[in-house]
Amino acid sequence: MEETKASGAVENGSSSEVVGRPPNPLAAAYRQCADAGADPGAVAVAPKKSLVRHPSLQMKTKPSNVSAEAGIGVEDCQAQFVPIVRSGAWTDIGFRKSMEDVYVCVDNFMHAYGLKDLPDGPNAFYGVFDGHGGKHAADFACYNLPNFIVKDGDFPRDIEKVVASAFLQTDLAFAEACSLDAALASGTTALAALVVGRQLVVANAGDCRAVLCRRGKAIEMSRDHKPICCKEKKRIEASGGYVYDGYLNGQLNVARALGDWHMEGMKDRDSGPLSAEPEFMTTKLTEEDEFLIIGCDGIWDVFRSQNAIDFARRKLQEHNDPAMCSKDLVDEALKRKSGDNLAAVVVCFQAQPPRNLVAPRPRVQRSFSAEGLRELQSCLDSLGN
Repeated sequence: MEETKASGAVENGSSSEVVGRPPNPLAAAYRQCADAGADPGAVAVAPKKSLVRHPSLQMKTKPSNVSAEAGIGVEDCQAQFVPIVRSGAWTDIGFRKSMEDVYVCVDNFMHAYGLKDLPDGPNAFYGVFDGHGGKHAADFACYNLPNFIVKDGDFPRDIEKVVASAFLQTDLAFAEACSLDAALASGTTALAALVVGRQLVVANAGDCRAVLCRRGKAIEMSRDHKPICCKEKKRIEASGGYVYDGYLNGQLNVARALGDWHMEGMKDRDSGPLSAEPEFMTTKLTEEDEFLIIGCDGIWDVFRSQNAIDFARRKLQEHNDPAMCSKDLVDEALKRKSGDNLAAVVVCFQAQPPRNLVAPRPRVQRSFSAEGLRELQSCLDSLGN
């Protein structure tokens, strides 16, 4: 298990101290897919230049399902409310034999990756990657996805376009890595959340989930991509796949993921029933937004969204520590007998703990007059004597 309280990228491992960079896969095939001449262990990145996207990456992002707001950054940060970003994370192997969940937390994203001329206000990046068939795809995505984002010349002006491209580029880069080393064959779901100014953008491919707490109410910022969902089933069948017993092509219980290039009939360079394209939800943060929970499906197997928000809110009121709150969520999921690896990230948007919510007192309509109440009281007093 691992915990972090400070900003900066965090790598899963045995230490509880903050690591100043995101996960750095050691396999040579990983490094061969990175930019030529780049140090895979360095946080700072080369000066930005626009990436030449593969034709399949020239895509239009879908409309957000949560009150999308146009524009980022400067105007937003001039508004009255400015988020104060704090985060923490925790993982546990659970009842599995191996650990395949990975996360990354960067409270000061652009500074950590060497970007200059930053917009005013907070900027942060968080991600949870739930691997299957091994941990290689999750490690690869956790390290490379943020790099593809910051190296795109359109970032941070057009976040959805940049992040969608980064997901697909990461997927294609992992295909190249697997072609060099077949032992890397695996897959991973991926959920990334970015905070730029007051803008919260969540990109999801798979069944990890992000839930925003808005004055105690759970606001789901992602949709679980299960093969049995009507929308996903239609897309799968239109791409030549099928759903059998709840599984994509009878093999996977997710409809979107990165990797899995070794699985026949799942995807090719142009299309396929298993999609790496993320779905977006965007909202503008207000003073009513308290914190965000990002968790792998092992968390949501035993928590409903509102239940997790209620639980985390109580814990934050007790100690106001997002790292401890992440551990509390994981520990509670273990108590509830979640059978999967567990990873949780909690991002707070305010310095103070969540406030107590006082329900308005209902107006009481008396059925007795004041004189009648006095007479009743006099009667009761006489009985007492």
